[in-house]
Amino acid sequence: MTGERRPLAERPLTEPHPSRLPSDHPDRARILAAHTAALAAGEAGYLDPASGLFVLSAGFLARRGTCCGRGCRHCPYVDDAPSEQA
Repeated sequence: MTGERRPLAERPLTEPHPSRLPSDHPDRARILAAHTAALAAGEAGYLDPASGLFVLSAGFLARRGTCCGRGCRHCPYVDDAPSEQA
């Protein structure tokens, strides 16, 4: 998976894979709002509302063209294959 060119997952860039941001995450709404704002502005990422850490946007990761395999929250390459949810 690392550095491998692959197609984007079949879901909107605004929707992270559930293995990366579960629907019951306590900060999900705030995270998705920050991510959507970053996507709309064409920014590389946003500051996580809970931790303050910088998180890369799905748009930035998609423009890179490859998956780094580091478990990015908004990875646009993760699909339902079991090997990619780790």
